[in-house]
Amino acid sequence: MEGKASLLDNMIGVGDMVLLEPLSEDSFLENLKKRFDHNEIYTYIGSVVISVNPYRSLPIYTPEKVEEYRNRNFYELSPHIYALADEAYRSLRDQDKDQCILITGESGAGKTEASKLVMSYVAAVCGKGQEVNKVKEQLLQSNPVLEAFGNAKTVRNDNSSRFGKYMDIEFDFKGDPLGGVISNYLLEKSRVVKQPRGERNFHVFYQLLSGASDETLKKLKLDRDVSKYNYLCLDSASVSGVDDAANFRTVRNAMQIVGFMEDEVQSVLQLVAAVLKLGNIEFKPESRSNGLDESRVKDKNDLKEMCELLGIEQSVLERAFSYRTVEAKSEKVSTTLNVAQAYYARDALAKNLYSRLFSWMVTRINGSIKAQAKTRHKVMGVLDIYGFEIFEDNSFEQFIINYCNEKLQQIFIELTLREEQEEYIREGIEWTNIEYFNNAVICDLMENNQNGILAMLDEECLRPGTVTDETFLDKLNTICAEHQHFESRLSKNSKFLTDHSLPHNCFRIQHYAGKVLYRVEGFVDKNNDLLYRDLSQAMYKANHNLIKQLFPEGSPAKINLKRPPTAGFQFKASVGTLMRNLQTKNPNYIRCIKPNDKKASHIFTESLVCHQVRYLGLMENVRVRRAGYAFRQAYEACLERYKMLCKKTWPHWKGPARQGVEVLMADLKVPPEEYSYGRSKIFIRNPRTLFFLEERRRQCLQDLAALIQKIYRGWKCRRQFLLMKKSQVVVAAWYRRYAQEKKYKKIKHATTVMQSYARGWQARKLLRQLKHQKRCEEAATTIAAYWHGTQARMELRRLKEEVRNKHAVTVIWAYWQGTKARRELRRLKEEARRKHAVAVIWAYWQGLKVRREYRKFFRANAGRKIYNFTVQRIIQKYFLNLRKNLPSMSPIDKSWPTRPYSFLDGVHTELRRIFHLWRCKKYRSQFTEEKKAVYEEKLEASELFKDKKALYPSSVSQSFKGDYLEINKNPKYQKLHSAVDEKVLLADTISKINRANGKGTPRIFLLTKKSVVLADQKTGQVKASVPLLDLASVSVSKQSDGFFALKLKEGSASAVKGDFLLSSERLIEIITKLYRLSAANAERVPLSVDISDEFLVQFKNDKVCVKFIQGSPRNGNSASCKRKNNRLLEVSVPSTP
Repeated sequence: MEGKASLLDNMIGVGDMVLLEPLSEDSFLENLKKRFDHNEIYTYIGSVVISVNPYRSLPIYTPEKVEEYRNRNFYELSPHIYALADEAYRSLRDQDKDQCILITGESGAGKTEASKLVMSYVAAVCGKGQEVNKVKEQLLQSNPVLEAFGNAKTVRNDNSSRFGKYMDIEFDFKGDPLGGVISNYLLEKSRVVKQPRGERNFHVFYQLLSGASDETLKKLKLDRDVSKYNYLCLDSASVSGVDDAANFRTVRNAMQIVGFMEDEVQSVLQLVAAVLKLGNIEFKPESRSNGLDESRVKDKNDLKEMCELLGIEQSVLERAFSYRTVEAKSEKVSTTLNVAQAYYARDALAKNLYSRLFSWMVTRINGSIKAQAKTRHKVMGVLDIYGFEIFEDNSFEQFIINYCNEKLQQIFIELTLREEQEEYIREGIEWTNIEYFNNAVICDLMENNQNGILAMLDEECLRPGTVTDETFLDKLNTICAEHQHFESRLSKNSKFLTDHSLPHNCFRIQHYAGKVLYRVEGFVDKNNDLLYRDLSQAMYKANHNLIKQLFPEGSPAKINLKRPPTAGFQFKASVGTLMRNLQTKNPNYIRCIKPNDKKASHIFTESLVCHQVRYLGLMENVRVRRAGYAFRQAYEACLERYKMLCKKTWPHWKGPARQGVEVLMADLKVPPEEYSYGRSKIFIRNPRTLFFLEERRRQCLQDLAALIQKIYRGWKCRRQFLLMKKSQVVVAAWYRRYAQEKKYKKIKHATTVMQSYARGWQARKLLRQLKHQKRCEEAATTIAAYWHGTQARMELRRLKEEVRNKHAVTVIWAYWQGTKARRELRRLKEEARRKHAVAVIWAYWQGLKVRREYRKFFRANAGRKIYNFTVQRIIQKYFLNLRKNLPSMSPIDKSWPTRPYSFLDGVHTELRRIFHLWRCKKYRSQFTEEKKAVYEEKLEASELFKDKKALYPSSVSQSFKGDYLEINKNPKYQKLHSAVDEKVLLADTISKINRANGKGTPRIFLLTKKSVVLADQKTGQVKASVPLLDLASVSVSKQSDGFFALKLKEGSASAVKGDFLLSSERLIEIITKLYRLSAANAERVPLSVDISDEFLVQFKNDKVCVKFIQGSPRNGNSASCKRKNNRLLEVSVPSTP
């Protein structure tokens, strides 16, 4: 019996449309609806998966489902996107075939979610490990970043991809992911400046305003209110069920995982904010003396804030919005821009800025996720590209989107037929040609190099003279009038002259998906996609590294008068490259269908689904699959499934599987014309034959189930009887044992009771005898004790009476003595009061007499003079005392005599300060010039590093010698000394850090007044000489390590090989001397010293982040450096106690 569930078991409707009988459009739709109503959203057409968007979460993507479909045959389980992903992954891993998964469908059909499911499944089933998991996480986390910047809410989809994405995931020979490469196609940049009613701009604008902190918004000069920005549509600023703030945090986290540095994230956010600010810039007309109109910026506040964000001079950008310079050979002509042209220039700049930022982010993500190994990789491509679009107002964007879908449909038909034909040839089955609609004629109408619509559009854009959308339409009417798929009201074809459904400024193309009406307005401008050179040059002048990368054509050194390629030409070339790439891989198709326009679950609009089925060519695909044989199956699987239908093959067939199938089909009397035998498979022509086999198998399974049930029930009853019989014997034996044991215990208990009663009577009798004897002995003792007690109490009472009499006499005598003493005390107190009163009265009388006598000899202000004399005497005494108690002459002695009176507080403090300054001056006067220089360097080091770098306290006690190698005296360095013309201020051995592995190489470090020299430690050969004027800054960490980076000025001759990352135990002394030399040079600003645990170092063309962490290093107690990836060096610093 077969233990696995199959595609054909418990089927709701038909799981594979190839088996649908009868085949018609109505039955096709009815089958889709039936499966959709039962939450079966996936259906097969052979190896093609149809996916109907359920607009809700279904429990069919759990880890258990992943394990269920892992390493299973494609048709073994019910239809699922995991089955296709597993088939593609196993073909790539086991058969070494490059794969591609093409996901198509219109907007809102679920293409983006389908691509996520494919990538998550591949990530779940491939290998494990730290590096592999990191690669998988980076590949998966690239999706939220690209969705934030490339997706938007439309009327059809809340998360519509407004760009095409093709990702090549690269695997090693084991099937583990190594990295990936992402290609993007045609970002809908016109959405940046204008959105249709009911739609939103790209998600990132709303996420930034909702999720960024107040501090971040303040730095970006933004306000949280969406209504303050002209580029953001107000009627749909929020989307139901979407948390923009939470999504912003997700995107920030994803950018960190993918590998964006913090400064890169800030640069990206600054550019996003600049786009919003750009939309708020408005213009007003201003008449000139020559009668021409000129535009001027109305309110310059937004322009000023944007320029501050990007580091652009406000006057430069303001002029670029008002004037346009046209260059022709050696001539330059400057013309003014009117208000309409200024608004066009503003919007063009916003679109280009955002589009180039998006392309830079794709390139930056590719730099992080690309495979590092140089060996050949296996590749799985996932194409998630916009579906066919038919709107009420279709323009240039819809035209090239539908052109791409025509090419995909063409390659789909070609590859499907080729795959079918190859399988028939491989299996030795006769092949018959299949008639089908070939849309090559439509592709030729659009892309032909001579008469194609894109070629004529490019020709119109490039020709001299007046070029408008109307002249382009006239050319189409002239050249394409007779084409059977082109319709225009003004063409030479008379049958469209009276077609009032076709406006005069439009043309219509009969696509494979239906007729689409294109409005010609805007075709020429959108194809040109021009950005005025003045704006490019203004952007290049920005003091912002990312802006310079986005606008390289603005560089004065790269002026190119050649016209840039048009948008249509670029897109056509990229689509051609994509098609060639797809043709080299084994294709796997997912056709996504949108069930309704309301984005609601449980609603299936048949007319809408029918339209998608038609333009996706699904009926045609089924007919192609059924034109030969509707069903094919390997002999082993066929025999395993149907072997119970024949007695000769049941239960085990011992011969070859093909012979077993031949015996089976002959026994079932299936007509020979209904099937054919291939080399490894049986091919069944009609689905009715397959359903006949399934019905016979179902009946046989019922009979087998009844037989199995009968045998099982008999076995179960016999087993139950034998078990009960055995149990009865065991129960009887245990009962007999229990009864005998109970009887024995009863007899034993009775005997024990009788013995206990007899022993108890004897013991009580003996106890009574012993108690009587004891009472007699105790009676005599008690009588004697009572007699002795009586005698003792009588003696005690006599002694107590005697003591009481003696105590009474003592107390009476004490009371009498106390009374006498108190009387004497009162008498003495009264006598003392009288004497004191006499003395006080006498003193007052003497004072009065003295004052009367003094009035004869002193004037009225004598009291003031006495007071001044007293104060002078006190101050004199204070100074004399201070001279005797002055502290020592050491500047660090903080002792000082205490003040005698509080009114001397100010004087006391000021004298202390003056004395300290005087003794410091005396102390300094003893210094030599060399000692002064050392102390000045120590003071400079304190200002630079105190409380900022953990290494500083250990350097305080170390003297700054400068020449630690004695380079003037050591003959070993004679050659090096002769190579350096100037006086060497510092010479020491340091380590130069290698970017590739983080290891250090010993170097001799020489510092002179004009340059820094690095030389080889063994040979003394000069490796690098950097003038001090080329140094821009020095970066160190806050830890106790000795790492420091010498950063060179951009554009200098020394900056060709990049910055220097060095390590030294005397870091404090080296940087202090460098800083003092730069400060002493009047030609340049002092050297900048940056102290941070994370800084960037420029190595040739790449920037590498050096990050310091607390940890346990490999080399004892010293810091160690390790390379984590292409853009990160990690330094482990031992924790300070």
